[in-house]
Amino acid sequence: MMKIDLTKQEFRLLLDMAYVGNWVLNSTRGEDRFAAYDEIEAKLFAHCLKSGMPELLSIHHDGVSPSKAYVEGGIHEAIMDYEDTVFFEILAEELARRDMNHVPINHENFKELTGRIDEYIAEFEQNGMDNIALS
Repeated sequence: MMKIDLTKQEFRLLLDMAYVGNWVLNSTRGEDRFAAYDEIEAKLFAHCLKSGMPELLSIHHDGVSPSKAYVEGGIHEAIMDYEDTVFFEILAEELARRDMNHVPINHENFKELTGRIDEYIAEFEQNGMDNIALS
């Protein structure tokens, strides 16, 4: 058995990290979830009772989970911010590579690639998806 001493604030941050990590790993998997991550998340949230944060815990017939108050308390806004950033970064790189005819990237053309990516990121920051057109 392992023991880790955490302050209440540190434990709260650990809950956030566990929830976000489990969300990333399992949210798109449907019934084929990584059960071990669900189990660790439940184990951590079960400690909310002892840690003076019962409002973060939901107890039901098949175990424990983060409460509705926890889930709706802002954690998904952080996840959405991350997803938006990753989406635009991937899109910018894919468009930049397309503009360069998908040539292999090396030390000679890396600066060109990053310059194109930066231009797309600047466009997305200024206009979002408004100027994207598909043909």
